[in-house]
Amino acid sequence: MGRLNINGEIVEVEFDDDTPLLWVLREQLGLTGTKFGCGVAQCGACTVHIDGQAIRSCVYPASAITEAEQITTIEGLSEAGDHPVQQAWEELDVPQCGYCQPGMIMAVAGMLNNNPEANDEDIDAEITNICRCGTFGRVRRGVHLAKTKMA
Repeated sequence: MGRLNINGEIVEVEFDDDTPLLWVLREQLGLTGTKFGCGVAQCGACTVHIDGQAIRSCVYPASAITEAEQITTIEGLSEAGDHPVQQAWEELDVPQCGYCQPGMIMAVAGMLNNNPEANDEDIDAEITNICRCGTFGRVRRGVHLAKTKMA
């Protein structure tokens, strides 16, 4: 049993010490916006924030998180879907199939939390999520547009 602060709400959830956060979110709490992709922290489909930092939840044990740490999923990024990254994604029609996009949006929002002036080199180094549809050019444009919306 653990108490987690998810999207601003304290929840009590039962899980084994080695249960990845991804499965607690999806299977026990029904927060299915966070996707399963590879299961080995390579693709980024499972990206969420812990205290504003992007992490890959498929390998992050839920037991490693304290109640004091704020977990934010795509569902909690903004109540109305109006976070600057979400606005930029919609305006530029960034996704193609969209499966990886919740994780991509969370990775970008996490990067911009730390580096609101991210340049192309920063994007290449920090946004390592995989998009099978190959929308990486639109993602880059989306990052730059989101920066203007955050100002």
